[in-house]
Amino acid sequence: MKLLLIHADYIGYDAKEKTKFAEDIPEEKKSGEAEEALVCFVAIEKKDEKAPEKIAEKACLEIEEVFAKVKAQRIVLYPYAHLSSSLAKPKVAIEILKKIEKLLSEKHEIIRVPFGWYKAFTLNCKGHPLAELSREIDIEKEEEEIPKALKAEKRLKSEWYILTPEGKLIKAEEFDFSNYPSLKIFYEYETKGTRLMDREPPHIALMREHELVDYEPGSDPGNLRWYPKGTLIKRLLEEHVTKLIIDYGGMEVETPIMYDLAHPQLSKYLNRFPARQYIAKSGDKEYFLRFAACFGQYLMKRDMVISYKHLPVKLYELTHYSFRREQRGELAGLKRLRCFTMPDMHTLCKDMQQAKEEFINQFKLAMRWMQDLELEYDVAIRFVKDFYFENEDFVKQLAKLVNKPILIELWDERFFYFVMKFEFSVNDALNKAATLSTVQIDVENAERFGITYVDEKGDKKTPILLHASISGGIDRNLYALLETQYLLAKNGKKPMLPTWLSPTQVRIIPVSLEFLNYCEKVLEELESQDIRVDIDDQDITMQKKIRNAEKEWIPYIVVIGEKEIKGNTLSVRIRSEGGKQRTMTKEELVKRIKEETQGKPFRKLSLPKKLSLRPKFRG
Repeated sequence: MKLLLIHADYIGYDAKEKTKFAEDIPEEKKSGEAEEALVCFVAIEKKDEKAPEKIAEKACLEIEEVFAKVKAQRIVLYPYAHLSSSLAKPKVAIEILKKIEKLLSEKHEIIRVPFGWYKAFTLNCKGHPLAELSREIDIEKEEEEIPKALKAEKRLKSEWYILTPEGKLIKAEEFDFSNYPSLKIFYEYETKGTRLMDREPPHIALMREHELVDYEPGSDPGNLRWYPKGTLIKRLLEEHVTKLIIDYGGMEVETPIMYDLAHPQLSKYLNRFPARQYIAKSGDKEYFLRFAACFGQYLMKRDMVISYKHLPVKLYELTHYSFRREQRGELAGLKRLRCFTMPDMHTLCKDMQQAKEEFINQFKLAMRWMQDLELEYDVAIRFVKDFYFENEDFVKQLAKLVNKPILIELWDERFFYFVMKFEFSVNDALNKAATLSTVQIDVENAERFGITYVDEKGDKKTPILLHASISGGIDRNLYALLETQYLLAKNGKKPMLPTWLSPTQVRIIPVSLEFLNYCEKVLEELESQDIRVDIDDQDITMQKKIRNAEKEWIPYIVVIGEKEIKGNTLSVRIRSEGGKQRTMTKEELVKRIKEETQGKPFRKLSLPKKLSLRPKFRG
């Protein structure tokens, strides 16, 4: 299928004369017009006949993505044979066009121009950078680009169980989920759900309203722009996970972002990892952009001299940047990106016993991470069936540690390089799950890349390898935080980020601007205690300032007037207590914030301290 997408001020059309392939239409549909429209010129091609349903769904995703970016008000679907020399049969083309019309009409105003008529049309294009776009949808090509591991993932036959903290393994369809609604949603998503988005997840509106992150029209989809507040949150998350891993013994390294596509070991690994790649050309060679730190760390470890005394050896990298060419229909705000930041650790272990010990340590570290983000999560552990039953006591230990039922997936055979992995997942407002923390036991890649250590007898041995992302993608953590807070707000609670991640921790509001000088002194005192503080000095009412601070999810709103100045106190609205007002001293406020942020990183506010001096990043 070929698409030409025009963002138009106006389109008018008039069906003049039938061809022999023309569909029958009533007189009133022979002409029409629309303003503020995304005009979609469509050519249905011969190869589209193989999968008309799939091609229609993919076309809708492409059209909706552009529709959202250009902020059009309606869609005009215009059959246009001149885009291709290999056209589908008219009957199939009409069927696909009607399917697209039906799918899009569920959410949008749509006009479908008649098929098979000679038409006159008038079109006024808007003329901005996104006003004229072309798209090609090729199902056959997409199938060819799918790595072997992704194809294997689709063929997997899974058995699903629930493992209780007491160690009882129950078939998932027989488990009573009545006390575990989140686990039920997670299980149903894993077994019946789809990654494709039928509507926009709520976190996208939140990330834009709060000026955290936004789409970048000038880049490939799934590559985002980060505003100062979002960048601050991202850096705090990065610093915290990096400190946790270094304290655990991780040795921080840095590796390239692109690798030779023809490299013998790397090319084999690509086909064992379920991800699509970006390809870059340099001269006559092709390179792929990394989707994790695996490649550089494997090659580094191959060249290291390692003794059994050194094990376990942990290399860590915060990968700015990682790339995966996710399908367009799966891209959704911060949940699934094509460019993302991934904290990635690889651990070499002497044998399976040591690997299991480190697996438990990293499982605990991931539990600590989720606790620090104040996120509720579900646990899935996936195994090759034989490995599960050979290590059942070890698995029960994990269930006991997390102290809640966990989802178990068992495979009859091993399609991937790992025999086991755990995932901590969060459900969003669309009842879709996303993985954050994960660790895998890899039994292939150390041997594939020639990574060895010298044992007690002086012989070379092949270690076991653990892949770990203790936090998961940094971008996805913000997605999880925003989706969680959206759901809490739906249940009547005030949404907020953990205090250590809130861009502004304290907002000072003077009752009137005559108290501004005193407010600035309070700001300096709080700032000296490593607290992020700003002042709303805008020429608006105090009530509006409070409302604005509430909309920004500020944890502590401090109102200062004559009474507070005379009493040397602060009138504080505490968001975590539902906006309850308390009279506090500066020392009491500092003590409370310090307790909430203990053990977490701190960064200064990277915006002007006075709100009147701040530009807006979104119109």
